[in-house]
Amino acid sequence: MKKLILSLSILSCLAFSNEEPKVTTYSYGHNGMEYVARSKNGTVIISTFNSKMTIRQDIASKIYEMYLEHKLENNKKTTVFGTEADVTGKCIIRKKDNLTTVDFYYETVEWCTGVTEIYKKNI
Repeated sequence: MKKLILSLSILSCLAFSNEEPKVTTYSYGHNGMEYVARSKNGTVIISTFNSKMTIRQDIASKIYEMYLEHKLENNKKTTVFGTEADVTGKCIIRKKDNLTTVDFYYETVEWCTGVTEIYKKNI
């Protein structure tokens, strides 16, 4: 009996796991400075635009880590792998004297639940 119940639960999981991922759009988001880091070399400010409130700080810290590892390129599309979601967006890096600003514009958020959100600007 236990094997039958276990088999049925596994089969039902497999049957429902093949659903198409849900894609939605959003036209709102949080804009602002999320992370400020100071070192002897200068100050780095990470700002995010069109971000989702629940993941904005996690993504900002991951962007800073990527910046330190020289994995970010100016004006290029980048994917940041976060704890709750993976975010794809455009990164703009500006430097002036000892100040560096990294602006990250969210374009697509792929949640671990399978939902994908695409930012769509309201006109």
